[in-house]
Amino acid sequence: MSLPFSLLILGSKKQKKTCREMGTTLFKGHFHFLIKKLLPWALYALLPLALFHVYFYPLPFNQPLNETPQNNPTTITSSQAEEEKISEIQCDYSNGQWVRDNSGSRYNGTSCGTIKDGQNCIGHGRPDMGYLYWRWRPKQCMLPQFEPTAFLRLLKNRHLAFIGDSMARNQLESLLCLVSQSSPPELVYRDGEDNKFRRWYFASHNINVSIYWSPFLVKGIEKSAAGFNHNKLYLDLPDERWASDMGENDVIIFSIGHWFLHPAVYYEKELVLGCHYCPDLNHTDIGFYEVFRKAIKTTFKTVIERSSGKDIRIILTTFSPAHFEGDWDKAGACPKKEPYKEGEKELEWMDKELRKIEIEEVEMVKEEGNKHGLRFEALDVTQLSMMRPDGHPGPYMYPNPFTNGIQERVQNDCVHWCLPGPIDTWNEILLELMKRWEVQAKRGI
Repeated sequence: MSLPFSLLILGSKKQKKTCREMGTTLFKGHFHFLIKKLLPWALYALLPLALFHVYFYPLPFNQPLNETPQNNPTTITSSQAEEEKISEIQCDYSNGQWVRDNSGSRYNGTSCGTIKDGQNCIGHGRPDMGYLYWRWRPKQCMLPQFEPTAFLRLLKNRHLAFIGDSMARNQLESLLCLVSQSSPPELVYRDGEDNKFRRWYFASHNINVSIYWSPFLVKGIEKSAAGFNHNKLYLDLPDERWASDMGENDVIIFSIGHWFLHPAVYYEKELVLGCHYCPDLNHTDIGFYEVFRKAIKTTFKTVIERSSGKDIRIILTTFSPAHFEGDWDKAGACPKKEPYKEGEKELEWMDKELRKIEIEEVEMVKEEGNKHGLRFEALDVTQLSMMRPDGHPGPYMYPNPFTNGIQERVQNDCVHWCLPGPIDTWNEILLELMKRWEVQAKRGI
């Protein structure tokens, strides 16, 4: 008896299905058998290999597992790009705090021969050394320690000029001490009393560094030299002592402020404009803020007019506050032994206003300067300097002032800075500005 064709097909399918199920069952059983037998042997074989790799190629202890090892060339390139990016960011170095730093200073009062006698606090017997163990920490970025070799490389074949008052000289001498740890400078020129005009030469990199005494930047007659008790300032004329040498300079650092607080008579176009603190003269007292602004404007205008198309970098170091407490000629005029903490001390009205004028004038001249191939910058040190009442010579502007006991009267310097001291930070920021210029120049910015 024959079956219908459809049933034959169905029976054939059932047989195939049964065969497949049996084959699958046999395969699974055989597979499980192999896994049970071979997996332990595989683990035994892999374990020595793993130990061998860990022993000879260890993972750095603090490196996260998802990071590329530091010896990878791609990582180095990426790191360098990131460093350049950080250098280009307009970091606000003025915003930060002073933190303890056990590394101390890079030099001392005897390791470089350029320190003015009155700022050699260590050599003059200052007993407390705590002021040397603080470091400025900006909030937005890192501030590396000063690198003499980097400074020499960036300034190679150039002339750097500090122009201004005794604060310019204070910063210059700090810089020379920092750089001298790598390459001692040679004094090649000296003129004027109290070494007011000097030049040093770094033969290794063909670098000249000069100081020009010019406490107003504009034409001025100082009261001590003129026989009267006030200064004379001609606000529309530059001080030709530095202005006539404009063509020699590649980087200029201006620094003024404290001399504008003295009594003075001001002139513009040979006419009396007014005065500051002149009760015995028949002139209008106009203070010194706008006069200070005019002096900066005349200075920047002179730089632009006399640059002759030369690529010059111009920096204005902002006002550095004094820290007198009580009478200047009594012991304890600047008695603090530590920096102010963040928020403990605010900028006072005069310090704040002078800094504001300087920052505004730099910002206003930048666009015009760019048209002439000049770059203007502000080295904003007012806030960080205000927070360091402990960094002045005080009575140690003279050697061993208390050898014979504490005298009723003792002269104090609460304006200038000990060397080494907080002013070294100014030059660390200066070097970072120079590094930023190099990065921007490579990128055509």
